[in-house]
Amino acid sequence: MNCGLLLTFKPNKILQKLLKKVLFSILGCTELKIPFSQSFNFFLMYPLVVFLLLMLNWIIFSGKFDAFHLGLGVVSCFVVTGLSHDLLFQDRSKGLKTRMHEAWAFLCYIPWLTWEVVLANVHVFKLAMTNKGYVEMAPRVVTIKTILKTDFAKFVFANSITLTPGTITMLVRGDIIHVHVMSQFLEDDLLQGAIERKVAEIFEPEVLKKA
Repeated sequence: MNCGLLLTFKPNKILQKLLKKVLFSILGCTELKIPFSQSFNFFLMYPLVVFLLLMLNWIIFSGKFDAFHLGLGVVSCFVVTGLSHDLLFQDRSKGLKTRMHEAWAFLCYIPWLTWEVVLANVHVFKLAMTNKGYVEMAPRVVTIKTILKTDFAKFVFANSITLTPGTITMLVRGDIIHVHVMSQFLEDDLLQGAIERKVAEIFEPEVLKKA
C-alpha cells in the first residue's frame, strides 16, 4: 500500500526511514511519499503569528507587566486565536517573503492614509463652518463596485473609507459597497478610487493588472 504524508519541512534520510517504519507498523505502508512545503503555510505558524500580534496589542494597550495581567493576556489571546486565527490570514498559500512585503507596504500606506484624513478634515471643516460649505453640503449614499476580491482587502478598504472624515461605509455585500458621503467633492474623490488602488497594491496587485 502506498501512503502520502504532507510535511511542512523536508525530513532527512534518518527521519524518512523512521517514518516509513512507523507507518509500516501502523498502516502497513510499503511505500511512503513525503512532499513538503517551503512556503509560509505551516500548520502552527499562522496561529502563532496571530497569537503574538494579539499579545503585543494586549501588552501595549494594557500597560500592565505583572504576572497576573500578563497571564490574563496569554489566556485571552490563546482563546481568541483558537476561535478566529483563520480570519486574519485567510489565504495561506502566500510565502513569508510575500507576507513581509505586505506588512511593509501596509506600514507605508498608513502615512498616506493619514494625510488623506487631514485633507478630508479640512474639507469637512469648510462644510461645517463656511457659507459656501453649507451650500456645497449634499449628503447622499453612493454605491461602488470594488475590484478587490478577498475579504481582508475589502475590510481594510471599507475601514479606510470610514476613517476618512465625511465618508462612512454603511454596507459591504460581495463586490458592492454602500458609502454615505457628505458632498459632491467627497463622492468624486471616492469614485477616483485612490484608496482602493492603494489597498490593491498592498494585498492584491494582480487585480490591478486585470483592471
